[in-house]
Amino acid sequence: MSIAPPAPVQGATPVAGRALAPDLARGLMLLLIALAHAHMYLSGHEAGFRGYALDGGPLDRLVAGVQILLVDGRALPMFAALFGYGLVQVANRQFATGRSWPQVRAVLRRRSLWLLAFGFCHALLLFFGDILGAYGLIGLVLVGFVRRQDRAVLRAAVAGLVLHVVVLFGFGLLTISAPKGDTPAAMADPVEALMMRLIGWSGMTPTYFAASVVPAFLFGVWAARRRLLEEPAAHRPLLVRVAVVGTALSLAGGVPLTLIDVQVWGVPDLAAVSAYALHSVTGIAGGLAYAAIIGLIAARVPSGPVVRALTACGQWSLTCYLLQSVIFVAVFAPYAGGLGTRVGDAAASGVAVVAWLATVVLAALLAPRRGPAEAALRRLTYGRRG
Repeated sequence: MSIAPPAPVQGATPVAGRALAPDLARGLMLLLIALAHAHMYLSGHEAGFRGYALDGGPLDRLVAGVQILLVDGRALPMFAALFGYGLVQVANRQFATGRSWPQVRAVLRRRSLWLLAFGFCHALLLFFGDILGAYGLIGLVLVGFVRRQDRAVLRAAVAGLVLHVVVLFGFGLLTISAPKGDTPAAMADPVEALMMRLIGWSGMTPTYFAASVVPAFLFGVWAARRRLLEEPAAHRPLLVRVAVVGTALSLAGGVPLTLIDVQVWGVPDLAAVSAYALHSVTGIAGGLAYAAIIGLIAARVPSGPVVRALTACGQWSLTCYLLQSVIFVAVFAPYAGGLGTRVGDAAASGVAVVAWLATVVLAALLAPRRGPAEAALRRLTYGRRG
């Protein structure tokens, strides 16, 4: 009796067959990610809770205020929700080929393990604030929620919100009490900077970043089951509610820390830490609102050249995310461009916009080919036949 070989693993969806809204959301999200990260490469200034210089000029404070209110703590949850959404899409493609749950789980875990490896390399070489490692870790630990009932997913998300507040409050206390040392961005020795990045990433990935990712990741899993972004027109009422309520919560929760960090409002340390935790937890609502808004836009906007370029950037999201760090190191690091000690937050945000635009143009020019990081992750996850 002959034994049939195992069925090949179903690979990633062809680029041409992808839904518009998730990729459009990822493309726009990368602008927020760039804005949230660029100032973290600066050094030589005492910084507030969100890393912006406390002694910046009027324009720097204005830019910092806008970003604290609208970007910081909002881009990461949006990124996390889209990651959870994408993980369910990967699982659904596997189930559609008739594969069993243990087989699908193995694919998801393999993909998550490689994301963790990508994150390690990213942190080692470029950026201590890497988030890929947290996504990989969460994918490994919480992969079972892809199959859990909706009630279990939502309960876990609520528990994640509580954990998020506790962890962020603890990090807020650490921010005001720990002695201020040089960050990796300030180190002129590239080897010393490399070691400090790795130490920081290793400590923050299973704590700060994991707690920041879990709630939005689980909400993304829940949303993907309903195909909210693939079929936004069919879910318009729900998306409108998420957009309105999420934006309102995000703005209300972001105002106190914004005023504190731009030196407009002086409060006791405990109140400042509470504002930091409030800013972060309401930022999850903001990130979900941004995803919902983009879903609503995708249901109505014509597919012109701008939309196609942004969508291409979203399809290259892993590559573009890594390229941002390459650009920021080249421009700001003391052992490279050296601008990190000579410019303020406003200039850093300008560099962020230019970096994002460059990645959009690159992805648009090379579409519909996959980005090199996406191609590598696909090959490592699915093998040559994936």
